[in-house]
Amino acid sequence: MTKAIRMHRTGGPEVLQIEDIKVGDPGPGQVKIRHRAIGLNFIEVYFRTGLYPAELPFTPGNEGAGDVIAVGKGVTNFKEGDRVGYAAQPGSYAEERLINAQYLVKLPKAISYETGAAMMLKGLTAQYLLRRTYRVKAGDTILVHAAAGGVGNLLCQWGKALGATVIGTVGSEAKAKVAKKAGAKHVILYNSENFAERVAQITKGKKCDVVYDGVGKATFPGSLDCLRPLGMFASYGSASGPIEAFNINLLSAKGSLFVTRPTLFSYIAKREDLDAMARDLFRAVSSGAVNIPISARYKLEDVAEAHRALEARETTGAAILLP
Repeated sequence: MTKAIRMHRTGGPEVLQIEDIKVGDPGPGQVKIRHRAIGLNFIEVYFRTGLYPAELPFTPGNEGAGDVIAVGKGVTNFKEGDRVGYAAQPGSYAEERLINAQYLVKLPKAISYETGAAMMLKGLTAQYLLRRTYRVKAGDTILVHAAAGGVGNLLCQWGKALGATVIGTVGSEAKAKVAKKAGAKHVILYNSENFAERVAQITKGKKCDVVYDGVGKATFPGSLDCLRPLGMFASYGSASGPIEAFNINLLSAKGSLFVTRPTLFSYIAKREDLDAMARDLFRAVSSGAVNIPISARYKLEDVAEAHRALEARETTGAAILLP
């Protein structure tokens, strides 16, 4: 038997219960792993509350790092003892789990288990946003909402490393310092400033090439006013609630804008894409261009406390669970 977090109903953090479960042997194409560290992400709040539906009972969690302890039939690229990480595969809030080998990557020796668990979902998200959704280049101006958060922090660091001018929005002076340290040249306190007006002032009316928005309802449609003509609005999260239906003609009125709602799973669906993205991420981290700040560590059984901190916006950077 092994420990796992299970939810039998949706609701508040109290629905996350630790239970004994039996993890069987891996089937064809599967790998059994023992977690050394597990990532915490706001998307898990969506599953817990029911915003994202899941079949109950359900084990949340979308990223982790650990060791391969058994491989199923047909698995040739992994063996027992391999250090691995993964993202976008629900079920990580557990000591052990089965997972399709297609979604695993080997961790380089330079990447610790904790860093691996903290970086896979957020790091791969930052990678596709910066390099595929909109390919950021030197001289671009980018706006990052929630710039002190897990993905936002990485977008600031990596965006700066790519030669972009980074503008970040945050909710407090303390988070403004985090965003500045991460690479935001300009920081806007969205609770006390009109961020669209400030962006126009900062850029002298030129506005931004792309807006990366993990906040959602609270920052829309103001984010559209931050974009130059033909600019890209990338909505990758809904921390304040989902963006509701809107008149699409708004995009033409504001300069023939592009809008996308990408998900990591779509970007890593092909094995060759996952491998290329992971290599790019590992290079960025190993070179020091991107640092993975871990701000909080929780025991697996304290996951409810961790979720309360996530929802209260008390975390900066990455938080992890330790089984």
